[in-house]
Amino acid sequence: MSSLSSSSLSRSWLRAARMPLALAAGSALLPLSALAQSASPMATDPALGTTVSPALDRVSLSVGAYYAEPKVSATVGNNFASFNTGDVRADRKALPRIAGEFLIGDNHGISFEAFRYSQNYSDYGSTAYTAGPFGVTGTAGLNLNFDLDVARLGYRYWFGSGNTVFGVGAGIGYYKVKLETNAFAAASANLPSLGFYSNNGRFSRQDSDDAVAPMLEIGVRHAISPDLRLFFDASGIRKGGSSGVHGSIYNAQLGAEWFPWRNVGVSLAYAVTDVDLKRDEPGLQGLRVKFQGPVAAVKARF
Repeated sequence: MSSLSSSSLSRSWLRAARMPLALAAGSALLPLSALAQSASPMATDPALGTTVSPALDRVSLSVGAYYAEPKVSATVGNNFASFNTGDVRADRKALPRIAGEFLIGDNHGISFEAFRYSQNYSDYGSTAYTAGPFGVTGTAGLNLNFDLDVARLGYRYWFGSGNTVFGVGAGIGYYKVKLETNAFAAASANLPSLGFYSNNGRFSRQDSDDAVAPMLEIGVRHAISPDLRLFFDASGIRKGGSSGVHGSIYNAQLGAEWFPWRNVGVSLAYAVTDVDLKRDEPGLQGLRVKFQGPVAAVKARF
């Protein structure tokens, strides 16, 4: 996670790219959908003599929620000491999610996806140390409030034109973490006459960091029928380096989609997401969030 002192030009571009990156890509689909509406997703274009696989759509847009069970781990500290929360299971929550894809020709796919996650974490503990007449007790508390935005925009080439197609591609991924850290620590000794006195301290900090990183993705589509299809998607975003925000985000989902109407249907999937971010500066030095759970969405195709 880069410091807030990054260049103003880079920062303003990244702020503009956060969730609107995906929404802008979605708005670009609207004029394309008008061109594709006249053709069925699995029709042959007699003028061009080309065929789109029944497993693909010319243009599609889905809006839904990722009903995820998160497992959170955070490390807060500096070069001398740090505190790790360990793996903490948070309550299930619905993460808003939007995704879309459109074809250029019959095999070139442009896709986007975005979701947001917000979480509050609190922990409190105490310990005691005794050696002969000397004893010390200590307490510590930590509170984290963070928001995580993830978006991706990618290109895939789809191999095949039958009921089953396989796609491989690359693109860019964007992630942003906004975190508020509040910590408290206190220690008291039972021998004040020897110079051991009670002491306490508080730590409060706000961090906001984001980054753009390269992404790889794969996908498989299979059409059982024109209105019932299976799909698998996986993507990985990774940013290296020893300064600023760096780490990785991996996502995979397996599901099915059914269209009771020609242009409108539902999509159900099970997804797993692993977010592992690091930062070599005081404050939040590491954040790992693992999600898993069902994804439900309404999907429109043209």
